[in-house]
Formats: sequence, C-alpha cells, structure tokens
Amino acid sequence: MPGNTQSRPWWKHDSAYVDDGAQIGDGTKIWHFSHVMGGATLGEGCSLGQNVYVANGVTIGKGVKIQNNVSVYEGVILEDYAFCGPSMVFTNVRTPRSEFPRNTSADYTVTRVGRGASIGANATVVTGVTLHEGAFVAAGAVVTRDVPAFTIVAGVPARPIGFMSASGDRLDFSGGDTVTDSAGHTYQKFSDTDVRRLP
Repeated sequence: MPGNTQSRPWWKHDSAYVDDGAQIGDGTKIWHFSHVMGGATLGEGCSLGQNVYVANGVTIGKGVKIQNNVSVYEGVILEDYAFCGPSMVFTNVRTPRSEFPRNTSADYTVTRVGRGASIGANATVVTGVTLHEGAFVAAGAVVTRDVPAFTIVAGVPARPIGFMSASGDRLDFSGGDTVTDSAGHTYQKFSDTDVRRLP
C-alpha cells in the first residue's frame, strides 16, 4: 500500500510496509520501518513501534502495544491489550536446525499472550507457552513455561516472584487472601498459581 492516504481508518509511516491482504483495525498506528505481512490480523487501536515485523497468520487483538525491534512470528497470538517491550523476542520452532529447516506452518507451535499481559524489554518467550491474563514478565527474563494469571516472573529461567493487578499494582497477599488495587478491583488468591480478579 502507498504511504499516508487519508482514506483508510488506520495509519502507517511512509517507510513502513503493509502487504495486501493484511487486516488492520481502526485507529492502529504502524511506525517507521515496520512490516506487516498479508496474512496478519491486527485489531483496533494498536501501536507498532519502529522496526516491528508481524508475520503471516499472526492474530493481534485490540489495544495491543508492540515496542521497537520486536518480531511477532507465525504461531504467536496476542490478545487484547497485551504489551511487548522493546527488543523482546518470540520464538516459534522448538528445535531449529539450519541444515534441516523447520519453516512451515506445521512446524510452528502456538504461543499465547493473554489479555493485558506485559512482556518487559529484552525478555525472551520460548515457543509453546501461554502467558495468562495480566501476567507480567520482567525485563530480561527467559520464559520457558506457562505463566499464571496476574503473576510476575523474572530471571533465567523465569520464576514467579509475586503478583500484579491488571492496572499494574503489586498485590500483597501477606495479610489475607483478598486484595483491592488502586483501581478498586479485588483479587483473590486461591493458590500460588491461581489468582483471580473478582467480579
């Protein structure tokens, strides 16, 4: 598609490429040197920073923010309001080999980033894991297994170090099994791997 036309309800910088067939939601912005492949789907109100690559078959929900230098490979699903920090890394093949390529859709495993989950700068998310709703991955962490909802993980490999609300408040359950965050939402801890936001 050519550069900045006013006829479409989303925007891209002149240096970005959006291939024919890509589905882009209203209000989405695609910044310098980014490339969205023709088989990708992006929801409303997303922001793709500089030098972002979105592959065929990728599904991105609404309100997703992807910072500079992130490649979202086939097999990755980003649910609504997910956040990908600068230069974080997704993989999509479990056992890559140059001499024996594994580069077809059948070779890729699914990585799911749940609603409102955040991935810090320079973190790596190994293929096949799920970051559940509101999960928070610290900068530089290497995620090799699923992260429960509203759980903070850090380190190499990433391990749980606490809990965080959808609005970004640390949840301290030391005084009981329910906590209310600054937005007025109450969370209950059922176990070390099961924290839920109450209705």
